[in-house]
Amino acid sequence: MAFAAPHFSAESVAEPAGGLVTVRDEQIKQLKRQLLLKQFELDTVLGMAHDMTARDHSVDELYHMLRLTLQGQRNVVHLLLVAREGHEFRARLALGTDLAQAEKLVMTPHLLEGGVTQPQAVEDLHLDPAWDRYELVIPILRQKQVAAYVFVGGVRSDFDRQQLIPFLSSLANTLVGAVESRRLQAQRVADAAVRKEIEIAQEVQAMLFPRKLPNDAHLAMERTYVPHTEIGGDYYDVVEIDADRLLLCVADVSGKGVPASLLMSNFQAGLRTLLRQGVELVTIVPELNHLLFRNSGGEKFITAFLGIYDRRTRVLHYVNAGHNDPLLLADNGTVKPLKDGTVMLGIMEELPLLRVGQVEISPQSLLLLYTDGLTEVFDADNNEFGEEGVLSVLRRCRYLPLPKLHQELMSSINTFSAHNEQFADDVTILSCRFK
Repeated sequence: MAFAAPHFSAESVAEPAGGLVTVRDEQIKQLKRQLLLKQFELDTVLGMAHDMTARDHSVDELYHMLRLTLQGQRNVVHLLLVAREGHEFRARLALGTDLAQAEKLVMTPHLLEGGVTQPQAVEDLHLDPAWDRYELVIPILRQKQVAAYVFVGGVRSDFDRQQLIPFLSSLANTLVGAVESRRLQAQRVADAAVRKEIEIAQEVQAMLFPRKLPNDAHLAMERTYVPHTEIGGDYYDVVEIDADRLLLCVADVSGKGVPASLLMSNFQAGLRTLLRQGVELVTIVPELNHLLFRNSGGEKFITAFLGIYDRRTRVLHYVNAGHNDPLLLADNGTVKPLKDGTVMLGIMEELPLLRVGQVEISPQSLLLLYTDGLTEVFDADNNEFGEEGVLSVLRRCRYLPLPKLHQELMSSINTFSAHNEQFADDVTILSCRFK
């Protein structure tokens, strides 16, 4: 029995074959599009990374470069990048809305604490309605900490969303890395500049202090200087005016650091210039006040004690310009604080009053000049060492050699202080024993 062969028309065969080819071609095209997209994204990330490191862009320029790159992406309608700066997050880049408006958006404590570490739907964050334009938040991590968030809205499809997450993450990571690098570089430059300023200020300050002190048949002197910071605000000086007279000076400038050091150098230069001109304290002090006011505009001031001692007459003329009272101990044990003078220098253009004090120095007297770092030391109960503490040491140790006396003063405040040697201010001591 014969069987007839089945009959297939041309149409019945071509249709299935054509459908398979069409599907396969479409799949190939889709894969090619994805490959091209991946290539484009890779080129974009590498290109931006190269541009960001090609020269020293500012931080604002880096954000602008990312903005220009993202503006060419048609898959995103709304985008907001908020970056961690210090302990806060700041809106730095916005597409689809004004950056000023984006800066008004309020983030939840959970976001501010870096609590979102995986891409997440914005609606799950329970933000206020102002965030409704955004659909997705992408955290950018640096060293396992959230360095930035990218909020995205208006994505056309799930496919686009899945493509965008790694692409935007790569771009934002590149940006955040470049910003961190730029800030670290700027900080290194700033630190180097500060170190150089400190070195210069320390050199200037070292030049202000006298290299040696008198120790002759008439008197002996000793000094101690302990700065609170790398650049102190205290100053002391001893200037031989002529064979008989010398100037004693201790001063304290408001503030610390380079500006204080520069103001004190102006003070010293002005003082020595006036001494060379042979003028007296009644002229020197107002001129110094005018110099300081002109240089600081009243924003900084100096307290100072200036005394001119005449070996021949044993008389000390002095002006106390708002400074701690120097203590003069006579051989019989009496104590005289040297108070006469005026207000601190530099706070007003004209001094409201000026009185030049005068005291005759008896043999074996001890004069102690100091700054408030010696007295403003506190114990655990917040009691101040004060002038009484200084006098107690002087009465007990006044006949010791001056270097030993200074050691006793420093040891006493170290013992008294609740913070050991961590004093709140510079400590300067200048002592003079009259023979």
